[in-house]
Amino acid sequence: MDLSKSQLLILQRLKMRGPQSVKILAKQLDMTTMGARQHLTELLHQGYVSQTQEARQNRGRPVHLWKLTKTGHQHFPDGHGLVTLELIEVIRLGYGEDGLNQIIDQRNSKFEELYRQRLDACPDTLTDRIHCLATLRSEEGYMAEMRLLPDGWLLIEHHCPIVAAAQQCQQFCRSEFTLFQQLFTGTAQIERVDHLLSGARRCAYKITPLTTG
Repeated sequence: MDLSKSQLLILQRLKMRGPQSVKILAKQLDMTTMGARQHLTELLHQGYVSQTQEARQNRGRPVHLWKLTKTGHQHFPDGHGLVTLELIEVIRLGYGEDGLNQIIDQRNSKFEELYRQRLDACPDTLTDRIHCLATLRSEEGYMAEMRLLPDGWLLIEHHCPIVAAAQQCQQFCRSEFTLFQQLFTGTAQIERVDHLLSGARRCAYKITPLTTG
């Protein structure tokens, strides 16, 4: 069954912001609470969303929060499907784990070259370069965004289009982390603070500028 534009917006909001109340969703998407609830009910029947346990508030009645189910998360594109998983297994059988890691590192080197070219075309400020990186990652399907922190920035990836491949070979995640570190060598410290494969709903990296002098 095709989803309406409003339902797609609800799924995207839950993907990017995590569990939300119907009241907050309605306000963010500029629709009535009743309208949002109707859309959520339809999405519930189709298996895209579910309700969490009641969230206790300081005042008033408990609030139910809505979140994506596994089916809801799978609605977002995965660029590496069964064929990629089969290729990983063939490479692992033919060349061993070290050989597979070397191939992934070679892939990472190509991405680093591309990323450096794009970031070098951005303004010189660290903020602009992080924003350019978030744009690049979004173009690749990671639904990335940059948020300002009191002591740096947060690069958030709300979706992983290669999650199936990463689950079978975590060298993909290690290479991604190394790539970000290399891009900001000498200018910022990179720390992974959320990891999808560790149970978080997203991947996120804290970027802290290095002090000089």
